[in-house]
Amino acid sequence: MRIEDYALIGDMQSAALIGRDGSIDWLCLPRFDSPACFAALLGSERNGHWWLGPAGRPMGTRRRYRPDTLILETEWDTPTGTVRVIDFMPPRDRNPDVVRIVEGVSGSVEMATQLRIRFDYGRIVPWVRRSDGHLQAIGGPDSVWLHSPVPLTGGDYAHRATFTVEAGQRLPFLFTWHPSHEPMPKLISCEDQLRETEAMWAEWVAHCTYKGPWREAVIRSLITLKALTYDPTGGIVAAATTSLPEDLGGVRNWDYRYCWLRDATLTLDALIGSGYLAEAEAWRRWLLRAIAGRPQDLQIMYGVAGERRLPEMQLDWLPGYEGSRPVRIGNAAVNQLQLDVYGEVMNCLYSARTSGLAADERAWSIQRELLAYVEEHWDEPDEGLWEVRGPRRHFTHSKVMCWVAVDRAIKYVENFGRVGPLDRWRALRERIHQEICDKGFDTVRGTFTQSYGSSELDAALLLIPLVGFLPIDDPRVTGTVAAIERELMSDGFVLRYPVARDNDVDGLPGGEGAFLACSFWLAEVMAMQGRKDEACELFERLLALRNDVGLLAEEYDPRYGRLVGNFPQAFSHVPLIHAARALS
Repeated sequence: MRIEDYALIGDMQSAALIGRDGSIDWLCLPRFDSPACFAALLGSERNGHWWLGPAGRPMGTRRRYRPDTLILETEWDTPTGTVRVIDFMPPRDRNPDVVRIVEGVSGSVEMATQLRIRFDYGRIVPWVRRSDGHLQAIGGPDSVWLHSPVPLTGGDYAHRATFTVEAGQRLPFLFTWHPSHEPMPKLISCEDQLRETEAMWAEWVAHCTYKGPWREAVIRSLITLKALTYDPTGGIVAAATTSLPEDLGGVRNWDYRYCWLRDATLTLDALIGSGYLAEAEAWRRWLLRAIAGRPQDLQIMYGVAGERRLPEMQLDWLPGYEGSRPVRIGNAAVNQLQLDVYGEVMNCLYSARTSGLAADERAWSIQRELLAYVEEHWDEPDEGLWEVRGPRRHFTHSKVMCWVAVDRAIKYVENFGRVGPLDRWRALRERIHQEICDKGFDTVRGTFTQSYGSSELDAALLLIPLVGFLPIDDPRVTGTVAAIERELMSDGFVLRYPVARDNDVDGLPGGEGAFLACSFWLAEVMAMQGRKDEACELFERLLALRNDVGLLAEEYDPRYGRLVGNFPQAFSHVPLIHAARALS
Protein backbone atom coordinates (compact mmCIF):
# COMPACT_ATOMS: atom_id res chain seq x y z
CA MET A 1 0.00 0.00 0.00
CA ARG A 2 0.94 3.63 -0.36
CA ILE A 3 2.22 5.41 2.72
CA GLU A 4 -0.96 7.50 2.82
CA ASP A 5 -3.06 4.33 2.95
CA TYR A 6 -2.13 3.90 6.61
CA ALA A 7 -3.74 5.25 9.77
CA LEU A 8 -2.22 5.59 13.23
CA ILE A 9 -3.32 4.28 16.60
CA GLY A 10 -1.26 4.61 19.75
CA ASP A 11 -1.14 4.82 23.54
CA MET A 12 1.45 7.62 24.03
CA GLN A 13 4.18 5.02 24.42
CA SER A 14 4.08 3.21 21.10
CA ALA A 15 2.04 3.25 17.91
CA ALA A 16 0.73 0.98 15.16
CA LEU A 17 0.06 1.65 11.47
CA ILE A 18 -3.08 0.06 10.02
CA GLY A 19 -3.74 -0.12 6.29
CA ARG A 20 -7.02 0.40 4.48
CA ASP A 21 -7.25 -3.36 4.08
CA GLY A 22 -7.30 -3.87 7.86
CA SER A 23 -3.71 -5.05 8.21
CA ILE A 24 -1.49 -3.83 11.05
CA ASP A 25 1.83 -3.65 9.19
CA TRP A 26 3.93 -1.79 11.77
CA LEU A 27 4.05 -2.11 15.54
CA CYS A 28 6.99 -1.70 17.92
CA LEU A 29 6.58 -2.86 21.51
CA PRO A 30 6.83 -1.82 24.25
CA ARG A 31 8.19 1.60 23.05
CA PHE A 32 8.26 3.62 19.85
CA ASP A 33 11.91 2.68 19.35
CA SER A 34 11.62 -0.99 20.34
CA PRO A 35 12.09 -3.74 17.73
CA ALA A 36 8.95 -4.25 15.65
CA CYS A 37 6.82 -7.38 16.01
CA PHE A 38 4.92 -6.45 12.83
CA ALA A 39 7.30 -5.15 10.13
CA ALA A 40 5.43 -5.84 6.87
CA LEU A 41 5.62 -2.10 6.20
CA LEU A 42 9.30 -2.53 5.36
CA GLY A 43 9.03 -5.95 3.75
CA SER A 44 6.15 -8.34 3.24
CA GLU A 45 3.58 -10.08 5.39
CA ARG A 46 6.26 -12.68 6.15
CA ASN A 47 7.98 -10.00 8.22
CA GLY A 48 4.94 -9.86 10.49
CA HIS A 49 1.44 -8.41 10.28
CA TRP A 50 -2.08 -8.84 11.62
CA TRP A 51 -4.80 -8.67 9.02
CA LEU A 52 -8.49 -8.52 9.94
CA GLY A 53 -11.16 -7.86 7.32
CA PRO A 54 -13.86 -9.32 5.04
CA ALA A 55 -13.03 -12.77 3.66
CA GLY A 56 -14.19 -11.75 0.20
CA ARG A 57 -13.43 -8.70 -1.89
CA PRO A 58 -15.34 -5.74 -0.42
CA MET A 59 -17.38 -3.45 -2.66
CA GLY A 60 -16.42 -0.32 -0.74
CA THR A 61 -14.24 0.85 2.14
CA ARG A 62 -14.65 3.82 4.47
CA ARG A 63 -12.70 4.79 7.53
CA ARG A 64 -12.53 7.64 10.01
CA TYR A 65 -11.40 8.49 13.48
CA ARG A 66 -14.14 8.86 16.03
CA PRO A 67 -14.45 12.63 16.50
CA ASP A 68 -11.70 14.10 18.71
CA THR A 69 -10.06 10.72 19.36
CA LEU A 70 -7.40 8.34 18.07
CA ILE A 71 -9.94 5.52 17.78
CA LEU A 72 -10.07 4.26 14.18
CA GLU A 73 -13.21 2.87 12.58
CA THR A 74 -13.02 1.05 9.24
CA GLU A 75 -16.18 -0.07 7.44
CA TRP A 76 -16.46 -2.48 4.52
CA ASP A 77 -19.52 -3.02 2.35
CA THR A 78 -19.90 -6.56 1.01
CA PRO A 79 -22.63 -8.24 -1.08
CA THR A 80 -24.10 -9.71 2.11
CA GLY A 81 -23.80 -6.81 4.54
CA THR A 82 -21.62 -4.16 6.17
CA VAL A 83 -19.04 -4.68 8.89
CA ARG A 84 -17.00 -2.29 11.02
CA VAL A 85 -13.66 -2.82 12.78
CA ILE A 86 -12.81 -0.53 15.69
CA ASP A 87 -9.06 -0.26 16.33
CA PHE A 88 -7.35 1.48 19.25
CA MET A 89 -4.62 1.21 21.87
CA PRO A 90 -5.89 2.12 25.35
CA PRO A 91 -3.58 4.27 27.50
CA ARG A 92 -1.73 1.56 29.31
CA ASP A 93 -1.69 0.70 32.96
CA ARG A 94 1.36 -1.55 32.63
CA ASN A 95 1.36 -3.62 29.47
CA PRO A 96 0.60 -2.36 25.95
CA ASP A 97 -2.61 -3.60 24.34
CA VAL A 98 -4.04 -3.45 20.84
CA VAL A 99 -7.82 -3.84 20.73
CA ARG A 100 -9.76 -4.71 17.58
CA ILE A 101 -13.54 -4.97 17.89
CA VAL A 102 -15.45 -6.44 14.96
CA GLU A 103 -18.98 -5.06 14.78
CA GLY A 104 -21.74 -6.22 12.48
CA VAL A 105 -23.49 -3.17 11.01
CA SER A 106 -25.98 -4.81 8.66
CA GLY A 107 -26.65 -8.22 7.16
CA SER A 108 -24.16 -11.01 7.68
CA VAL A 109 -20.47 -10.79 6.71
CA GLU A 110 -17.88 -13.54 6.51
CA MET A 111 -14.66 -12.27 8.07
CA ALA A 112 -11.10 -13.58 8.12
CA THR A 113 -7.94 -12.85 10.08
CA GLN A 114 -4.29 -13.79 9.72
CA LEU A 115 -1.73 -13.26 12.48
CA ARG A 116 1.96 -13.57 11.68
CA ILE A 117 4.18 -12.48 14.59
CA ARG A 118 7.84 -11.77 13.89
CA PHE A 119 9.98 -10.29 16.64
CA ASP A 120 13.11 -8.17 16.09
CA TYR A 121 11.90 -6.38 12.96
CA GLY A 122 10.63 -9.46 11.17
CA ARG A 123 13.66 -11.65 11.87
CA ILE A 124 12.64 -13.95 14.74
CA VAL A 125 9.93 -16.57 14.28
CA PRO A 126 8.52 -17.08 17.79
CA TRP A 127 7.50 -20.25 19.54
CA VAL A 128 3.68 -20.28 19.67
CA ARG A 129 1.51 -22.30 22.03
CA ARG A 130 -2.10 -22.35 23.20
CA SER A 131 -2.96 -21.76 26.83
CA ASP A 132 -6.51 -21.70 28.21
CA GLY A 133 -7.84 -21.05 24.73
CA HIS A 134 -5.45 -18.15 24.03
CA LEU A 135 -2.38 -17.91 21.81
CA GLN A 136 1.00 -17.05 23.27
CA ALA A 137 4.09 -16.28 21.17
CA ILE A 138 7.54 -16.12 22.79
CA GLY A 139 10.86 -15.09 21.28
CA GLY A 140 13.78 -13.99 23.44
CA PRO A 141 12.68 -11.12 25.70
CA ASP A 142 9.28 -10.70 24.03
CA SER A 143 5.98 -12.39 24.64
CA VAL A 144 2.58 -11.56 23.19
CA TRP A 145 -0.87 -13.00 23.76
CA LEU A 146 -3.83 -13.00 21.42
CA HIS A 147 -7.16 -13.34 23.16
CA SER A 148 -9.56 -14.22 20.36
CA PRO A 149 -13.32 -14.86 20.40
CA VAL A 150 -12.83 -17.35 17.55
CA PRO A 151 -10.34 -20.26 17.34
CA LEU A 152 -7.28 -19.77 15.10
CA THR A 153 -5.56 -22.54 13.16
CA GLY A 154 -1.79 -22.62 12.75
CA GLY A 155 0.15 -23.34 9.58
CA ASP A 156 3.06 -21.93 7.59
CA TYR A 157 4.21 -20.04 10.70
CA ALA A 158 0.97 -18.06 10.87
CA HIS A 159 -2.45 -18.39 12.49
CA ARG A 160 -5.73 -17.91 10.65
CA ALA A 161 -9.45 -18.00 11.18
CA THR A 162 -12.68 -17.33 9.31
CA PHE A 163 -15.90 -16.44 11.08
CA THR A 164 -19.24 -14.75 10.47
CA VAL A 165 -20.49 -11.60 12.14
CA GLU A 166 -24.17 -10.70 12.21
CA ALA A 167 -25.74 -7.25 12.48
CA GLY A 168 -25.51 -6.01 16.08
CA GLN A 169 -22.85 -8.56 17.04
CA ARG A 170 -19.50 -7.37 18.53
CA LEU A 171 -16.43 -9.60 18.73
CA PRO A 172 -13.38 -8.23 20.62
CA PHE A 173 -9.79 -9.28 19.78
CA LEU A 174 -7.07 -8.36 22.28
CA PHE A 175 -3.32 -8.40 21.55
CA THR A 176 -1.06 -7.86 24.59
CA TRP A 177 2.74 -7.65 24.99
CA HIS A 178 4.77 -8.34 28.11
CA PRO A 179 8.35 -9.36 29.00
CA SER A 180 8.67 -13.08 28.34
CA HIS A 181 9.92 -13.85 31.85
CA GLU A 182 6.72 -12.49 33.42
CA PRO A 183 3.35 -14.28 33.72
CA MET A 184 0.42 -13.52 31.46
CA PRO A 185 -0.98 -10.04 32.20
CA LYS A 186 -4.44 -9.61 33.59
CA LEU A 187 -7.07 -9.41 30.86
CA ILE A 188 -8.66 -6.03 30.25
CA SER A 189 -12.26 -5.42 29.25
CA CYS A 190 -12.15 -4.26 25.64
CA GLU A 191 -15.52 -2.51 25.82
CA ASP A 192 -14.67 -0.72 29.07
CA GLN A 193 -11.33 0.38 27.64
CA LEU A 194 -13.06 1.67 24.51
CA ARG A 195 -15.31 3.93 26.58
CA GLU A 196 -12.42 5.10 28.78
CA THR A 197 -10.13 5.78 25.81
CA GLU A 198 -12.79 7.79 24.02
CA ALA A 199 -13.47 9.82 27.18
CA MET A 200 -9.74 10.46 27.71
CA TRP A 201 -9.23 11.86 24.22
CA ALA A 202 -12.40 13.96 24.35
CA GLU A 203 -11.32 15.46 27.67
CA TRP A 204 -7.85 16.27 26.28
CA VAL A 205 -9.19 17.90 23.12
CA ALA A 206 -11.59 20.03 25.18
CA HIS A 207 -8.59 22.07 26.38
CA CYS A 208 -7.76 23.26 22.85
CA THR A 209 -7.97 27.05 22.54
CA TYR A 210 -7.97 27.23 18.72
CA LYS A 211 -11.34 28.45 17.39
CA GLY A 212 -10.48 29.22 13.77
CA PRO A 213 -11.97 27.94 10.50
CA TRP A 214 -9.62 24.96 10.21
CA ARG A 215 -10.43 23.47 13.59
CA GLU A 216 -10.83 19.90 12.28
CA ALA A 217 -7.36 19.90 10.71
CA VAL A 218 -5.79 21.54 13.77
CA ILE A 219 -7.43 19.11 16.20
CA ARG A 220 -6.32 16.11 14.15
CA SER A 221 -2.77 17.47 14.07
CA LEU A 222 -2.78 18.10 17.82
CA ILE A 223 -4.00 14.57 18.51
CA THR A 224 -1.26 13.22 16.25
CA LEU A 225 1.39 15.23 18.12
CA LYS A 226 0.03 14.00 21.45
CA ALA A 227 0.16 10.43 20.13
CA LEU A 228 3.87 10.92 19.37
CA THR A 229 4.54 11.92 22.99
CA TYR A 230 6.17 9.30 25.21
CA ASP A 231 3.98 9.73 28.27
CA PRO A 232 6.25 8.26 30.99
CA THR A 233 9.02 10.80 30.37
CA GLY A 234 7.55 13.67 28.34
CA GLY A 235 9.82 12.99 25.35
CA ILE A 236 8.39 13.54 21.87
CA VAL A 237 9.39 11.38 18.88
CA ALA A 238 9.68 12.84 15.39
CA ALA A 239 7.64 10.05 13.79
CA ALA A 240 6.34 6.57 14.51
CA THR A 241 8.40 4.82 11.81
CA THR A 242 11.85 4.18 10.47
CA SER A 243 13.15 4.03 6.91
CA LEU A 244 10.09 5.13 4.98
CA PRO A 245 11.92 6.66 2.00
CA GLU A 246 12.21 10.31 1.06
CA ASP A 247 12.95 9.04 -2.45
CA LEU A 248 11.04 5.89 -3.50
CA GLY A 249 13.56 3.15 -4.18
CA GLY A 250 16.42 5.31 -2.90
CA VAL A 251 18.78 5.41 0.07
CA ARG A 252 17.37 8.41 1.96
CA ASN A 253 15.84 6.23 4.65
CA TRP A 254 16.22 7.27 8.29
CA ASP A 255 15.01 6.25 11.73
CA TYR A 256 12.80 8.97 13.21
CA ARG A 257 11.61 7.19 16.38
CA TYR A 258 13.73 9.41 18.62
CA CYS A 259 13.45 12.78 20.33
CA TRP A 260 15.04 15.53 18.27
CA LEU A 261 15.41 18.67 20.36
CA ARG A 262 14.41 20.71 17.30
CA ASP A 263 11.28 18.72 16.48
CA ALA A 264 10.26 18.52 20.12
CA THR A 265 10.62 22.25 20.71
CA LEU A 266 8.61 23.07 17.58
CA THR A 267 5.97 20.54 18.65
CA LEU A 268 5.74 22.17 22.03
CA ASP A 269 5.41 25.59 20.47
CA ALA A 270 2.33 24.29 18.68
CA LEU A 271 0.93 22.66 21.82
CA ILE A 272 1.61 25.70 24.00
CA GLY A 273 -0.06 27.97 21.47
CA SER A 274 -3.10 25.71 21.55
CA GLY A 275 -3.47 25.71 25.33
CA TYR A 276 -1.45 22.66 26.38
CA LEU A 277 1.04 23.76 29.05
CA ALA A 278 1.16 20.39 30.86
CA GLU A 279 3.04 18.86 27.91
CA ALA A 280 5.50 21.75 27.99
CA GLU A 281 6.21 21.19 31.66
CA ALA A 282 6.69 17.45 31.16
CA TRP A 283 9.02 18.09 28.22
CA ARG A 284 11.06 20.61 30.21
CA ARG A 285 11.61 17.98 32.89
CA TRP A 286 12.62 15.49 30.19
CA LEU A 287 14.99 18.04 28.67
CA LEU A 288 16.70 18.85 31.95
CA ARG A 289 17.29 15.16 32.60
CA ALA A 290 18.44 14.41 29.06
CA ILE A 291 20.96 17.26 28.69
CA ALA A 292 22.21 17.19 32.27
CA GLY A 293 25.99 17.50 32.37
CA ARG A 294 28.35 19.58 30.30
CA PRO A 295 26.76 21.82 27.65
CA GLN A 296 29.39 20.71 25.14
CA ASP A 297 27.92 17.22 25.42
CA LEU A 298 24.49 18.37 24.21
CA GLN A 299 23.11 16.08 21.51
CA ILE A 300 20.65 17.01 18.81
CA MET A 301 18.55 13.94 19.64
CA TYR A 302 18.00 11.42 22.42
CA GLY A 303 16.03 8.27 23.11
CA VAL A 304 12.54 8.63 24.55
CA ALA A 305 13.91 8.29 28.08
CA GLY A 306 16.96 10.42 27.38
CA GLU A 307 19.30 7.71 26.07
CA ARG A 308 22.38 9.05 24.31
CA ARG A 309 23.74 6.09 22.38
CA LEU A 310 21.65 5.59 19.23
CA PRO A 311 24.04 3.65 16.97
CA GLU A 312 22.97 3.43 13.34
CA MET A 313 22.83 -0.01 11.75
CA GLN A 314 21.25 -1.67 8.73
CA LEU A 315 18.71 -4.51 8.76
CA ASP A 316 19.79 -6.53 5.75
CA TRP A 317 16.95 -9.04 5.99
CA LEU A 318 14.32 -6.38 5.22
CA PRO A 319 13.95 -5.38 1.53
CA GLY A 320 12.61 -1.94 2.45
CA TYR A 321 9.46 -0.08 1.52
CA GLU A 322 9.08 -0.49 -2.27
CA GLY A 323 12.69 -1.67 -2.42
CA SER A 324 14.07 1.40 -0.63
CA ARG A 325 17.24 0.14 0.97
CA PRO A 326 18.99 0.15 3.31
CA VAL A 327 16.54 -0.18 6.20
CA ARG A 328 18.16 1.63 9.10
CA ILE A 329 17.65 1.67 12.85
CA GLY A 330 19.43 4.14 15.06
CA ASN A 331 20.65 7.43 13.63
CA ALA A 332 24.23 8.53 13.08
CA ALA A 333 23.11 12.17 13.03
CA VAL A 334 23.16 11.93 16.82
CA ASN A 335 26.85 12.80 16.62
CA GLN A 336 26.42 15.86 14.41
CA LEU A 337 26.93 19.48 15.40
CA GLN A 338 23.71 21.37 14.69
CA LEU A 339 24.00 24.81 16.21
CA ASP A 340 20.39 25.74 15.46
CA VAL A 341 19.10 23.50 18.26
CA TYR A 342 20.40 25.90 20.88
CA GLY A 343 18.16 28.61 19.50
CA GLU A 344 15.17 26.29 19.29
CA VAL A 345 15.60 25.13 22.89
CA MET A 346 16.02 28.70 24.20
CA ASN A 347 13.05 29.92 22.17
CA CYS A 348 10.79 27.10 23.35
CA LEU A 349 11.65 27.62 27.02
CA TYR A 350 11.09 31.37 26.65
CA SER A 351 7.77 30.76 24.88
CA ALA A 352 6.64 28.35 27.59
CA ARG A 353 7.58 30.80 30.32
CA THR A 354 5.77 33.62 28.51
CA SER A 355 2.69 31.42 28.22
CA GLY A 356 2.53 30.82 31.97
CA LEU A 357 4.87 27.93 32.70
CA ALA A 358 6.25 28.34 36.24
CA ALA A 359 9.83 29.45 36.75
CA ASP A 360 12.47 26.80 37.31
CA GLU A 361 15.85 27.71 38.81
CA ARG A 362 17.60 24.66 37.43
CA ALA A 363 16.24 25.36 33.94
CA TRP A 364 17.69 28.87 33.95
CA SER A 365 21.06 27.57 35.16
CA ILE A 366 21.19 25.11 32.27
CA GLN A 367 20.11 27.82 29.83
CA ARG A 368 23.01 29.95 31.02
CA GLU A 369 25.38 27.05 30.36
CA LEU A 370 23.93 26.48 26.89
CA LEU A 371 24.34 30.12 26.05
CA ALA A 372 27.94 30.04 27.22
CA TYR A 373 28.52 27.28 24.67
CA VAL A 374 26.87 29.36 21.95
CA GLU A 375 29.15 32.29 22.81
CA GLU A 376 32.19 30.11 22.15
CA HIS A 377 31.03 28.10 19.14
CA TRP A 378 28.43 30.07 17.17
CA ASP A 379 30.99 30.99 14.49
CA GLU A 380 31.89 27.37 13.67
CA PRO A 381 30.57 25.42 10.64
CA ASP A 382 28.01 22.69 11.35
CA GLU A 383 25.75 20.12 9.66
CA GLY A 384 22.72 22.34 10.03
CA LEU A 385 18.96 21.92 10.21
CA TRP A 386 18.77 19.29 7.47
CA GLU A 387 21.44 17.01 9.00
CA VAL A 388 23.51 16.95 5.83
CA ARG A 389 26.02 14.17 5.44
CA GLY A 390 28.30 16.30 3.31
CA PRO A 391 30.98 18.71 4.59
CA ARG A 392 30.19 21.11 7.42
CA ARG A 393 29.30 24.63 6.34
CA HIS A 394 28.45 27.99 7.82
CA PHE A 395 24.72 27.51 7.31
CA THR A 396 22.84 30.80 7.46
CA HIS A 397 19.89 29.28 9.30
CA SER A 398 22.18 27.88 11.99
CA LYS A 399 23.65 31.34 12.57
CA VAL A 400 20.17 32.89 12.71
CA MET A 401 19.17 30.41 15.41
CA CYS A 402 22.34 31.22 17.37
CA TRP A 403 21.11 34.81 17.26
CA VAL A 404 17.73 33.57 18.53
CA ALA A 405 19.43 31.79 21.45
CA VAL A 406 21.13 35.01 22.56
CA ASP A 407 18.04 37.13 21.92
CA ARG A 408 15.79 34.91 24.03
CA ALA A 409 18.31 34.87 26.86
CA ILE A 410 18.31 38.66 26.85
CA LYS A 411 14.51 38.72 26.88
CA TYR A 412 14.49 36.21 29.75
CA VAL A 413 16.54 38.65 31.83
CA GLU A 414 14.55 41.69 30.74
CA ASN A 415 11.09 40.16 31.23
CA PHE A 416 11.50 37.70 34.09
CA GLY A 417 14.08 39.29 36.35
CA ARG A 418 16.82 36.74 35.72
CA VAL A 419 20.47 37.62 36.20
CA GLY A 420 22.83 37.65 33.23
CA PRO A 421 25.58 39.71 31.54
CA LEU A 422 23.21 41.81 29.44
CA ASP A 423 25.82 44.11 27.96
CA ARG A 424 27.94 41.23 26.74
CA TRP A 425 24.96 39.34 25.37
CA ARG A 426 23.61 42.41 23.57
CA ALA A 427 26.98 42.98 21.95
CA LEU A 428 27.11 39.33 20.88
CA ARG A 429 23.58 39.49 19.48
CA GLU A 430 24.55 42.50 17.37
CA ARG A 431 27.77 40.84 16.21
CA ILE A 432 25.98 37.69 15.05
CA HIS A 433 23.29 39.74 13.32
CA GLN A 434 25.85 41.82 11.46
CA GLU A 435 27.86 38.82 10.30
CA ILE A 436 24.77 37.05 8.95
CA CYS A 437 23.72 40.14 7.01
CA ASP A 438 27.27 40.58 5.66
CA LYS A 439 28.16 36.97 4.82
CA GLY A 440 24.82 35.21 4.38
CA PHE A 441 23.22 37.71 1.99
CA ASP A 442 23.76 37.83 -1.75
CA THR A 443 23.58 41.55 -2.64
CA VAL A 444 23.49 40.83 -6.38
CA ARG A 445 20.46 38.54 -6.26
CA GLY A 446 18.92 40.24 -3.23
CA THR A 447 18.48 37.07 -1.17
CA PHE A 448 19.91 35.27 1.79
CA THR A 449 21.67 32.03 0.79
CA GLN A 450 21.95 28.58 2.27
CA SER A 451 25.46 29.12 3.62
CA TYR A 452 28.15 31.76 3.58
CA GLY A 453 29.54 32.20 0.09
CA SER A 454 26.97 29.84 -1.45
CA SER A 455 24.66 30.67 -4.32
CA GLU A 456 22.11 28.04 -3.27
CA LEU A 457 18.80 28.77 -1.57
CA ASP A 458 17.34 27.03 1.46
CA ALA A 459 13.71 26.93 2.57
CA ALA A 460 14.84 27.38 6.19
CA LEU A 461 15.50 31.01 5.27
CA LEU A 462 11.72 31.49 5.40
CA LEU A 463 12.07 31.32 9.18
CA ILE A 464 14.02 34.60 9.32
CA PRO A 465 10.90 36.77 9.83
CA LEU A 466 9.10 34.07 11.82
CA VAL A 467 11.75 34.07 14.56
CA GLY A 468 12.07 37.86 14.56
CA PHE A 469 15.54 38.17 13.05
CA LEU A 470 14.28 40.76 10.54
CA PRO A 471 10.83 42.32 10.07
CA ILE A 472 8.57 40.91 7.40
CA ASP A 473 8.75 44.07 5.28
CA ASP A 474 12.55 44.28 5.25
CA PRO A 475 13.72 44.26 1.60
CA ARG A 476 16.14 41.44 2.37
CA VAL A 477 13.25 39.29 3.59
CA THR A 478 11.08 40.25 0.63
CA GLY A 479 13.89 39.36 -1.78
CA THR A 480 14.54 36.02 -0.08
CA VAL A 481 10.88 35.01 -0.19
CA ALA A 482 10.63 35.97 -3.85
CA ALA A 483 13.80 34.00 -4.71
CA ILE A 484 12.46 30.89 -2.96
CA GLU A 485 9.15 31.17 -4.78
CA ARG A 486 10.99 31.61 -8.06
CA GLU A 487 13.76 29.01 -7.73
CA LEU A 488 12.91 26.51 -5.02
CA MET A 489 9.42 25.26 -5.84
CA SER A 490 8.18 22.15 -7.59
CA ASP A 491 4.58 21.80 -8.72
CA GLY A 492 3.65 24.64 -6.36
CA PHE A 493 5.35 23.22 -3.28
CA VAL A 494 8.61 24.25 -1.62
CA LEU A 495 11.74 22.09 -1.73
CA ARG A 496 14.18 22.13 1.18
CA TYR A 497 17.20 22.97 -1.00
CA PRO A 498 18.44 22.06 -4.49
CA VAL A 499 19.25 18.37 -4.85
CA ALA A 500 21.35 17.83 -7.96
CA ARG A 501 24.40 15.91 -9.09
CA ASP A 502 26.61 18.97 -8.86
CA ASN A 503 25.33 19.89 -5.39
CA ASP A 504 27.26 18.03 -2.71
CA VAL A 505 25.53 19.68 0.24
CA ASP A 506 23.89 16.58 1.69
CA GLY A 507 26.40 14.05 0.34
CA LEU A 508 23.68 11.63 -0.82
CA PRO A 509 22.57 10.34 -4.23
CA GLY A 510 19.05 10.63 -5.59
CA GLY A 511 16.32 13.21 -5.19
CA GLU A 512 13.47 13.78 -2.78
CA GLY A 513 10.00 15.26 -2.58
CA ALA A 514 8.84 18.63 -1.34
CA PHE A 515 9.35 18.92 2.41
CA LEU A 516 5.86 19.76 3.65
CA ALA A 517 6.94 21.95 6.57
CA CYS A 518 8.63 24.33 4.13
CA SER A 519 5.41 24.96 2.22
CA PHE A 520 3.54 25.62 5.47
CA TRP A 521 6.29 28.13 6.38
CA LEU A 522 5.71 29.89 3.07
CA ALA A 523 1.96 30.06 3.73
CA GLU A 524 2.64 31.65 7.13
CA VAL A 525 5.08 34.13 5.62
CA MET A 526 2.60 35.03 2.89
CA ALA A 527 0.02 35.76 5.58
CA MET A 528 2.51 38.01 7.39
CA GLN A 529 3.13 39.83 4.09
CA GLY A 530 -0.58 40.55 3.73
CA ARG A 531 -0.97 38.06 0.85
CA LYS A 532 -3.80 36.26 2.59
CA ASP A 533 -5.58 34.96 -0.52
CA GLU A 534 -2.36 33.37 -1.81
CA ALA A 535 -1.57 32.02 1.65
CA CYS A 536 -5.03 30.47 2.00
CA GLU A 537 -4.80 28.90 -1.44
CA LEU A 538 -1.43 27.30 -0.61
CA PHE A 539 -2.67 26.20 2.80
CA GLU A 540 -5.75 24.54 1.31
CA ARG A 541 -3.59 22.74 -1.28
CA LEU A 542 -1.42 21.45 1.55
CA LEU A 543 -4.46 20.28 3.51
CA ALA A 544 -5.59 18.40 0.42
CA LEU A 545 -2.40 16.31 0.63
CA ARG A 546 -3.51 14.81 3.95
CA ASN A 547 -4.78 11.28 3.69
CA ASP A 548 -8.39 10.36 4.32
CA VAL A 549 -7.93 10.44 8.10
CA GLY A 550 -5.99 13.71 8.18
CA LEU A 551 -2.38 12.51 8.45
CA LEU A 552 0.77 13.77 6.72
CA ALA A 553 4.14 12.20 6.01
CA GLU A 554 7.40 14.14 5.91
CA GLU A 555 7.28 15.01 2.20
CA TYR A 556 5.09 15.04 -0.89
CA ASP A 557 6.67 13.91 -4.14
CA PRO A 558 5.09 15.72 -7.12
CA ARG A 559 6.72 13.20 -9.48
CA TYR A 560 4.47 10.43 -8.23
CA GLY A 561 1.67 12.40 -6.56
CA ARG A 562 2.39 10.55 -3.31
CA LEU A 563 3.38 11.16 0.28
CA VAL A 564 6.91 9.99 1.09
CA GLY A 565 9.09 9.87 4.18
CA ASN A 566 8.35 8.76 7.71
CA PHE A 567 4.74 8.81 8.81
CA PRO A 568 2.99 10.46 10.46
CA GLN A 569 5.54 13.24 10.78
CA ALA A 570 5.41 15.75 13.66
CA PHE A 571 7.48 18.20 11.61
CA SER A 572 4.62 18.39 9.07
CA HIS A 573 1.74 18.72 11.53
CA VAL A 574 3.42 21.41 13.66
CA PRO A 575 3.65 24.10 10.94
CA LEU A 576 0.11 23.19 9.83
CA ILE A 577 -1.05 24.38 13.27
CA HIS A 578 1.12 27.51 13.14
CA ALA A 579 -0.09 28.40 9.63
CA ALA A 580 -3.73 27.87 10.60
CA ARG A 581 -3.30 30.25 13.52
CA ALA A 582 -1.57 32.83 11.32
CA LEU A 583 -4.31 32.66 8.70
CA SER A 584 -7.08 32.78 11.30
